[in-house]
Amino acid sequence: MSEPLTGFLDLMEGCIGIQKSRSSAFLQFMLSEFQRWHSKNSPQFSLEALSQEQQLCLQERALGLLTDSHPGYVDPLLQIYKLSSLRHPLLLEHAHFLLENGLFKEALVFSVKVNLQKDLDMEKLSLAELFVRDHPELQQRLVVLLDSWCQPDFNIDIVASQFSQLSLSKHQKHQIHPKLLCKHVFRLIGKFCIDPGLCPYSVLKRKQNSLRFLMVKTFVEKSMSEENWRDHVEVMIKGDLELQVLLVQLLVKHSDLKTAAKWAAHYRLPRNRLPVGVWDKIQCLSPQQLEIGGVSSSLESWSPPDSDQEKFYQLPLDKHHVHFLNSLDEVDKCRQAVVTPGNVVGIDMEWRAVFGTGSSQNVALIQLAIKDHVFLLDLCAPAISHHSDTVDFIRALLSDKNILKLGYGMSGDLRSLVSTWPDLKEKPMKVEGVLDLLHVHQELQRCWMGNSGSRSVNVSEGASEKGLSLLVQQVLGKPLNKTEQISNWERRPLRTSQLRYAAADVYCLLEVYLILSRDPKEFGLPEDLLSIQAAQKPKRPDEKKSKEKSKRSKGKETLQITNESVANGCSKNAENRGPNITPPELHVVCDNMLQGLGRFLRCVGVDVKMLENTDDHKIAAELARAEGRVILTAGQPYHTLRSQVGEGRCLNLDCSEKALEQAKHVLKHFNVDLTTADIFSRCQVSSDCLCVFHNRCAGDSKTRKG
Repeated sequence: MSEPLTGFLDLMEGCIGIQKSRSSAFLQFMLSEFQRWHSKNSPQFSLEALSQEQQLCLQERALGLLTDSHPGYVDPLLQIYKLSSLRHPLLLEHAHFLLENGLFKEALVFSVKVNLQKDLDMEKLSLAELFVRDHPELQQRLVVLLDSWCQPDFNIDIVASQFSQLSLSKHQKHQIHPKLLCKHVFRLIGKFCIDPGLCPYSVLKRKQNSLRFLMVKTFVEKSMSEENWRDHVEVMIKGDLELQVLLVQLLVKHSDLKTAAKWAAHYRLPRNRLPVGVWDKIQCLSPQQLEIGGVSSSLESWSPPDSDQEKFYQLPLDKHHVHFLNSLDEVDKCRQAVVTPGNVVGIDMEWRAVFGTGSSQNVALIQLAIKDHVFLLDLCAPAISHHSDTVDFIRALLSDKNILKLGYGMSGDLRSLVSTWPDLKEKPMKVEGVLDLLHVHQELQRCWMGNSGSRSVNVSEGASEKGLSLLVQQVLGKPLNKTEQISNWERRPLRTSQLRYAAADVYCLLEVYLILSRDPKEFGLPEDLLSIQAAQKPKRPDEKKSKEKSKRSKGKETLQITNESVANGCSKNAENRGPNITPPELHVVCDNMLQGLGRFLRCVGVDVKMLENTDDHKIAAELARAEGRVILTAGQPYHTLRSQVGEGRCLNLDCSEKALEQAKHVLKHFNVDLTTADIFSRCQVSSDCLCVFHNRCAGDSKTRKG
């Protein structure tokens, strides 16, 4: 072939499978082979060897192929015919041609490849995110545009009318509403590192939702003290008239007119913005009655109420052994006491909850505990907050492998610490000698589930205890009082109840470790607690995508139960999850949406209890705790139920699968050793379903053998 570049285009244009909807394996192979050949012989048959007129003609023909070809052909054609070198107006004209014909994805891919982002506007969000990649100014424009759509009076029909070629279905329009857009805005704020101040409508929307959340926690659930509520509310609504009006409206709904009148008078809200009755209530109250009082920290007793002492874990230290540090001299004394080889140090950190408003979570308090002492480093004190001595102290402590540091979920604490002290990011430190009790807790839960330890571990009877509080309850007998957990840790002075909570939250780590390390085998733990690693390392984004792609490629493949697995217990390829068990040894409770699964499992001899249609989901948790059963559920209830039982005691199933396939998953998951005798051992329904289950399992086996 005298002119390979011309001949190859002739060949491509003449192929039937060039259409984008039909990817041809032969064409793909031919394209890759030609690309490889061309790379080896480029000096002899390069595009530059042709005249300028011939080059332009070939490049325009290649552009035409990009319009109709499969997306997989784009990169080779761009490289072989060097389309990026075409004149900018010509490339832009082609991109506009794709947009006008509704080929949004093709236009995006093409424009990113030839760097046309600054000259085009893209509508689809997922495509737009790719489109603005590596272009900070476009990223900011995208986020600000989405935020503008969160205005209360936003109308998507007005926007859609500006694009005659754009047709939106009713469902698509419903997807463009402030609640969903607000989530996207805050996601992109974090992804692109955008200043939240550029998104006033989304921030206002999030603050309104946070204010409603605080009202429910305080006045409906009564799980937050009014002191904590007031601290958060005052910071959140300061200087914002709309939020102040919303606060008064919510107080009328959830509290009473008197409280609403106090806050309305405190912020001097105009009469025309007040709910009915509030203004009249203000007129009836004296100035003293309208004052919003606070609780003085000095008036609080260090000893908690008797009811709390009976119910919650108590700090075994008096007030004089809890040291609040806000000067460099105090920090230096703390360092001398803490940074000592062989020490065991509990570490925890507190910061003000931002309720998802995009603000950075800066650490306000660092808690350090050693035997008989707790040190509270005040990072809101200007004298020590960013001083090099303080940063060096914490860096030295965390990187000293001769000092054992105890924490619970320390990865979150360290992220917030790096956000607070950028020096730790510029000069990364190597964290050594750390035992995360979260990983120990996960191992403890697994051991409890398998009854491998001689000591029984109690699980909370309600949904309230989780995390460190649950571990403290299981090991020390009583949970932590978490009332102050989401208080405003940036307020100064801190209330006595906050100081007491901060000290107890870190000192309990020492006591839990002391009990567990004294005799780990009693809890079913390895002798070296430091050998316990995280249950599962977080997956990188590319790994997650790969896993999702693998799932999609498999479709709805089901687990196969062969004759051999029925006779011998499980398939040879089954994942090893411990020793095999017989069906009667598996005790489960099926949520009311999985009654069909329950009947199948009962048919093969599994001990099953099923909820009735009218039963509440929490009954499943009560049965699981009382009788040592595993909960089988699906969908949203799983997230609620799993926090009420031990780890591994709640299994989430695919509700789109048929009961038979769900049963196969359950049997494999628990390594159930299924025999023919078991299949007929617990018959509580007609034998028809038994025959169907037995025949289907045998049929699966025959299919595989065939």
